[in-house]
Amino acid sequence: MRRIVSVWLPRWPILRFLTAQEAGNSVTPDQPFVLTVEASGGPRIAATNPAAERNGLFIGQTLSDARAKAGGLLQVRPLEPENDARALHRLTLWATRYTPAAAPWGPENGGDGFFLDITGCAHLFGGEAALLDDLITRLGKFHLAARCAIAGTPGAAWALSHHAPHLPLCLGEGKERAALRPLPVAALRLCPDSQATLRRLGFKRIGMLIDAPRAPFAARFEKELLMRLDQALGVRPEALHYIAPPPVYHVQRSFLDPIFVQEIIIATARRLVERLTPKLIRDAVGIRTLRLTLHRVDGAVQHLDIGLAAPTRDPAHIARLLSLKLDGLGQGLEAGFGFDCIGLSVTLPEKLAARQGDLASPQDEGPTAEKQALLIDALRQRLGAESVRQLLAVESHIPERAGISRKAEEAQPAWPEPDADDPRPVLLLPEAESAEVTALIPDGPPRQFRWRGKAHSIMVAQGPERIADEWWRSDADGLTRDYYCLENSAGQRFWLYREGLYGRETASPRWFVHGFFA
Repeated sequence: MRRIVSVWLPRWPILRFLTAQEAGNSVTPDQPFVLTVEASGGPRIAATNPAAERNGLFIGQTLSDARAKAGGLLQVRPLEPENDARALHRLTLWATRYTPAAAPWGPENGGDGFFLDITGCAHLFGGEAALLDDLITRLGKFHLAARCAIAGTPGAAWALSHHAPHLPLCLGEGKERAALRPLPVAALRLCPDSQATLRRLGFKRIGMLIDAPRAPFAARFEKELLMRLDQALGVRPEALHYIAPPPVYHVQRSFLDPIFVQEIIIATARRLVERLTPKLIRDAVGIRTLRLTLHRVDGAVQHLDIGLAAPTRDPAHIARLLSLKLDGLGQGLEAGFGFDCIGLSVTLPEKLAARQGDLASPQDEGPTAEKQALLIDALRQRLGAESVRQLLAVESHIPERAGISRKAEEAQPAWPEPDADDPRPVLLLPEAESAEVTALIPDGPPRQFRWRGKAHSIMVAQGPERIADEWWRSDADGLTRDYYCLENSAGQRFWLYREGLYGRETASPRWFVHGFFA
């Protein structure tokens, strides 16, 4: 059975302003305070605090009328919906300490709260009542007053958090219909026009809608009414837009006293991986990417994302990568007043077949690939993912196209064995560089050449190896190349080519240095 927590923060824009540092705590509880929006006829009130309401101010009132009523005590700030949404996003991210499935409310739900899907999570906090109590207590420490309710559907939880007389409330399974009956129709999250029409027709309570025939509602109202009613009762599913996709594998640990030291964080992460290992083995999967979530005492949340070159279940290897990640943060981890909760999620599991390790054959290439993956992982955490690259073989006989450089993400198969008859240099220049060559005949091997201002006398010349352009490519308009392996008097070996067949493709072939041999 699905279990949803609805957390409503009444007067959220006001609370956000009063708790933000930029407000400067300049507003006292008995001082009228309003937020305004620009409208035709001048600014109008969009949110009020209790002191403003006691002075007769209300939402929609013009600012000029409000100043006339409240006098010089009135504090005014502009409404900032984007900042409110960002602050709610951060608060919802903080609430993932209770469940990875957290969804901030959008405008259709009021934009002043969030949902938590705690299905299967409540027992980790001592039950649903204990979870709600801990949630409300922690929000209270942030000076946020919340109304919370738990039900089997998001619609029922939202309705109870807004209109139930006694909160917090943990509604039992299957009791949504009875709990919704006495609530007003506004608890169905209907648009203002639908609410006004229902009240005009005499429908004030949800119970009156539940018992009435559905056909007249379908004919007179948009589908919103029946859809919201069915969602609240659980007849129709309602999808939540989670702040992040809920991971398949997740584990976390809370601390009575905050922790600060990096070594303790790494040791905790290793133990969390060890707790996940039995489930990973059961499902024959390994960790390809993971996220370590650090919850600070002051509500801030930090993420450490780790990507691996190959799936693994090795806690020691993952702990080592996290240590390298933390070492590479420069200024170090911003612990603030310490971390009181650490979570670890496998964001991308990947199939990892069982294999024999101790009795593996010497011809088995598995250990080599594993060592390559371990090296890639360590380098990526130390230098950054974009700084570690690898060459990938491509089926092309054009030298500069035979291999491409890309970001190292996983172990690659062994590089093809070189052809003994047509050796390739160990180093290619990024671009072939022009050289001046002296040869006995125009299409013969070089006798000497000048490159980068230095002359080289040729002692041994091997070649040519003729390479034509790939005719099947749309841009195949290059000239034929004749490659030579040349050794100078100092023992240095160069790879040069002559571009263009003499007398057929060009009357004056050009020479280029393309690479070097060991």
